[in-house]
Amino acid sequence: MNHNIKIKKGLDIPLSGDAERIVVDMRSESSFAVKPPDVVGFTPRLLVAEGDEVVAGQPLVEDKRDPRLTLPSPVGGKVKAIVRGEKRKLMEVIVEAGKSGVPEKTGSSTLSPEAPVWWMIKERPFGAIADPDHKPKGIFVSMRDTNPLAPDLAFALRGREHEFEAGIAALGLLAEVHTVHAEGPHPAGNVGTQIAAISPLNKGEYVWTVNAQDVATIGRWCLTGEYRPERVIAVGGPAAKCPKYYRVLCGTSIQHIAEVQLMNPNYPELSSLSSPLSTRIISGSVLSGTRIEAGGFLGMYDQQLTFIEEGDQYEFMGWLMPGLNKFSFSKTFLSGLMAPFKMLEPLMPVKPTYSFNTNLHGSVRPFLFTGSFERVFPFDIYPLQLIKACIVGDIELQEQLGIYEVEPEDFALCEFIDPSKTEIQTIIREALEVLRKEATA
Repeated sequence: MNHNIKIKKGLDIPLSGDAERIVVDMRSESSFAVKPPDVVGFTPRLLVAEGDEVVAGQPLVEDKRDPRLTLPSPVGGKVKAIVRGEKRKLMEVIVEAGKSGVPEKTGSSTLSPEAPVWWMIKERPFGAIADPDHKPKGIFVSMRDTNPLAPDLAFALRGREHEFEAGIAALGLLAEVHTVHAEGPHPAGNVGTQIAAISPLNKGEYVWTVNAQDVATIGRWCLTGEYRPERVIAVGGPAAKCPKYYRVLCGTSIQHIAEVQLMNPNYPELSSLSSPLSTRIISGSVLSGTRIEAGGFLGMYDQQLTFIEEGDQYEFMGWLMPGLNKFSFSKTFLSGLMAPFKMLEPLMPVKPTYSFNTNLHGSVRPFLFTGSFERVFPFDIYPLQLIKACIVGDIELQEQLGIYEVEPEDFALCEFIDPSKTEIQTIIREALEVLRKEATA
């Protein structure tokens, strides 16, 4: 079922560095990683060891609680490394692409948990891999990504229309599929916003969500039996040298992309001769992505890379300056007082530009009641009250206020404009984890 909705509440952040519509093919990269921490609620059990030969689509790890749920290798090759973190937590399984044979074609028009593409289907509430024992009331596919500098999905899916249609047909055998075209500012493109507008989620109900590009991957597997987790990602940001699109496989190494895009060729080492500024590389959106190193790997569900300057430089009299080049939602800087004149922007020969970096422009302080959250939060929910309920751990109040409808990314704009500098997305995730563990106990 197709839906067209229009969202009025929200905020588009004028971040510079949009990707030029040139697609560079980077599918021949040599290193790829499967990252279990990217998957909510996934407790990994290793199925391979270093040096093992694997084929594309072969499970590398499985969920201890449900062995049907696995994370497959994106390519054929050899397991190069198994990376662990604190307390031996499994962080990455790195595969070096080789000439390993392709697996027997096992595609089917009927999806099952054993399919290598099943991990692409996520479930709300909680955002974990879809539980095959649950009956969802619908599967939602957002046809627009409104995150800052996000890829144009229509452009990214060009040439894959047949695969996309096959993916929709396969998903339609599991539940009714809702493809949503949303208008309006961010977070209009967030699937959570669309679910809340079309079919709000209540306690005891489930909906599944799939990224539009992953739908095409599912369709390819159903048509040919080939597991090829391909995505077109947008690489940009104010600190990117030449923003453009790249065609990659999931979990690809970003080393060669970083070498091309970084202003400072000696990153992560700083050199006053090359550049006085350091750069942060974010896998995903600046609002809800994850910081990675130049030799790191793309997040499993991410479809963009953002390069932005670190806000680690001292600004002389920063808070006293008028701040004409600083974006201000709360009118803290003079640029925020220019809002009444924004109607004249289309007539301007050069649009106003703002300087963005990772600086918080302040320190953590007590929670303030400003009424700003309601201006950027399009849910029929009281955001501030829900956040406070999560802080104090009042589960009953959280449920009454709609905790099952949201994910941390839905509060990303609230965190961005929050004068208290509170890590709201972390608070929401921790509250959801408590509820998820109780539900699965």
